Amino acid sequence: MTGGGAQVGTPKMTPGFYRRYAKRVLDVALVVLAAPAVISVVALLALLILLVERRNPFFVQDRLGMQGRVFRMVKLRTMVPDADRIFDAYLASNPAAKAEWDRDQKLRDDPRVTWLGDFLRRSSLDELPQLWNVLRGDMSLVGPRPMMVSQRDLYPGAEYYLMRPGITGYWQTSVRNLSSFSERACYDRAYHEDLSLKTDVALLFKTLKVVAHGTGC
Repeated sequence: MTGGGAQVGTPKMTPGFYRRYAKRVLDVALVVLAAPAVISVVALLALLILLVERRNPFFVQDRLGMQGRVFRMVKLRTMVPDADRIFDAYLASNPAAKAEWDRDQKLRDDPRVTWLGDFLRRSSLDELPQLWNVLRGDMSLVGPRPMMVSQRDLYPGAEYYLMRPGITGYWQTSVRNLSSFSERACYDRAYHEDLSLKTDVALLFKTLKVVAHGTGC
């Protein structure tokens, strides 16, 4: 496996009809069908964040997409103001948290997350605005978890760059709270090999169970 240069020497696979065409059609169709309900929920949540926290309810961040292209991913805001400064200070004073972050690229007890943000993350409602990214073609409903640009050199695989990142997927519906960051490459490789209509439909239904149990992060 290689690090940041994962686009070079990527595995060969003959793309089928679903992978090349129908998956994108399914993404757009489902987003359009869900749009009225999703827009209503996002509007209510955005208003709640605005009333409680008195700031922009949306958070936009650069992420890596297919073929390493950078896109702007939209989420509902879940963190406190000046989150980067608070986070750096927290890691500097907490070696255990620093080790957890270096290994997993996430913290189970993240000091940046607000009480409302914690609810949004556990329910995965903070990710609803990403349906806009799906409609634009930056993302898919099902695929690898979108990486931050700063994580490019930490990722030890190649398959991620061959697919649109997804709102849900193998990693997102399995051990997302328990795995290290590098282990994500194994889930991405497995999904790349299994990618099909049957796989995507199964993962979408599994996602509903994950959301119902509030096991997001």
